[in-house]
Amino acid sequence: MIDKLQLKTEAAAFGLTLNEKQLDLFDRYAEMLVESNRQFNLTAIKNPDEIVTKHFVDSLTVFTALDIPGKSKVIDIGTGAGFPGLPMLIYDNSLKITMLDSTGKKLDFVRYAVSELGLEAQVLHARAEELGRGELREKFDLAVSRAVASLNVLCEYCLPFVKEDGSFVALKGSKAEEELSVSRSAVKTLGGKFVCCKELKLADEQTRNLVVIKKSGPTPPKYPRPSAQISKKPL
Repeated sequence: MIDKLQLKTEAAAFGLTLNEKQLDLFDRYAEMLVESNRQFNLTAIKNPDEIVTKHFVDSLTVFTALDIPGKSKVIDIGTGAGFPGLPMLIYDNSLKITMLDSTGKKLDFVRYAVSELGLEAQVLHARAEELGRGELREKFDLAVSRAVASLNVLCEYCLPFVKEDGSFVALKGSKAEEELSVSRSAVKTLGGKFVCCKELKLADEQTRNLVVIKKSGPTPPKYPRPSAQISKKPL
């Protein structure tokens, strides 16, 4: 299905080593993604080479943003078809990953993929702004999110899940610095502290940015607000 050498080479360019078992799992994941995409709209990216670069390697770049110890508790918010959480789990299957989304059909695929690949993850069908006020609040070492919302909105969805001294990594495109400039107040309000914005280029020459935010204090109880308020009046 995919060119395993391409995947191995592109990952190695970011200092990430993939073994044969991992490459086989990525290959099967791609097969399932393409097969299921014929029935459900999981992704607009269908070409195997683009799946490798724009989904798999892009997701794995999280490991270049900060040190992620084994067995860390990670929540992937707005996971869609499993990105970046499932590639992260293939790379390190000791991670305790929760994949959250509000779209049931996509999560049905994620559950199927996790089971088929012989991995373990918690897959939750819920809205982040509701779950972030419940028992999972401030329970995770790391929150990640990819292509979900503008950074100031995303912070309100994600930072409530992160424990103090934990981190939030947002996978953004080429305009991350612009988003960051209008998000500093939101980061501070929600108990976060901006660490860095790491720019990189994928093999297709597209620019990606990893925005790293440290949770320096508790998120005030009033956050996250209901979705309508978040959208209407972002922090």
